[in-house]
Amino acid sequence: MARLTYKELIGRHKKILKSLQTDSGLFLASKSGVETGYDKSWLRDNFYETIAFEILGDWDTVEKTYRAILNLFLRYEVKIDWAIQNKPLANFQYIHARFHPENFDEFWEEWGNKQNDAVGCILYRIGELEIRQKRSIIKTADHERIVNKLVKYLAAIEYWHDRDSGMWEEDEELHASSIGACVAGLRSISKHPAIEVPVSLINKGEKALATLLPRESERKFVDLALLSLIWPYEVVTQTEKDQILDNVEYHLLRERGVIRYKGDRYYNRNKDGISEEAEWTFGLAWLAIIYTKMGDEKRARAFIKDLIAVDTPEGLPELYYSNSDEYNENTPLGWSESLFIAALAEMERIDEK
Repeated sequence: MARLTYKELIGRHKKILKSLQTDSGLFLASKSGVETGYDKSWLRDNFYETIAFEILGDWDTVEKTYRAILNLFLRYEVKIDWAIQNKPLANFQYIHARFHPENFDEFWEEWGNKQNDAVGCILYRIGELEIRQKRSIIKTADHERIVNKLVKYLAAIEYWHDRDSGMWEEDEELHASSIGACVAGLRSISKHPAIEVPVSLINKGEKALATLLPRESERKFVDLALLSLIWPYEVVTQTEKDQILDNVEYHLLRERGVIRYKGDRYYNRNKDGISEEAEWTFGLAWLAIIYTKMGDEKRARAFIKDLIAVDTPEGLPELYYSNSDEYNENTPLGWSESLFIAALAEMERIDEK
């Protein structure tokens, strides 16, 4: 592939990422028709996929997605009401994390549907868009009502000690990344004058998060998902940030990406599941963004260079097999595309100064 400038790379990958947005406003996780099931819409993926457009100032794309997400929640308002009143026990009683991109139907097969961070991240972004970016996302009384109910939902499930499947949709544990997403979401949306967030609801999450860090969970000492607590959520202390970065880079960083955690069996070619963990490309972008924001331009450029090296004609893959130049079918992955664009755009701004 010919060497492209940052601007040219941004333009190319924005086009790839934009191709994943459906008429409803929701993004697919990967290309349409992919047999892995990634031709569906995840709340969390939509959160990350729109970050690129926000950084590039494409507000029409961002607002279209969040209007769709609010409409999706309104469709399941009765379910949310039930959860608030009864505290869900079974996974299907929780707000699901993935939906049909056009008709908003839930997918009912078992998929670790209990993912509290998926609600927290949406509250976080709506709050940031409304307050920091001065964008009007909450436009109607229906919107105000459903966002207030999402806050009550997090209270009802007692997110601060609720075991969920987390960012990777796997084993139910108490995940720092899930608690942190909810804390960040509640902090952010609490600044909106029409949304009521009890201070105690935030405090409970902050206390639980401080107790668990720098671990991701009882089972996982270090996990790629912990980077979310540094950026975009900014819910860790300087000491916690340093610990997380040291642990991720020492234990998880590889040549073509960052493994999610030790012993990850997803696309692991070793039958023992202990070694040969898949290398996730967006981990490199995540680290580049964090180091750019920390003012470590040299470290950030090194990760961007590594990202450019793993780019493909189809876009950035979800992952590469361990110690291999072979990538999986989820190419492009919208989440990877968006964080790549974000990393490039942040560095381009530095170069223009």
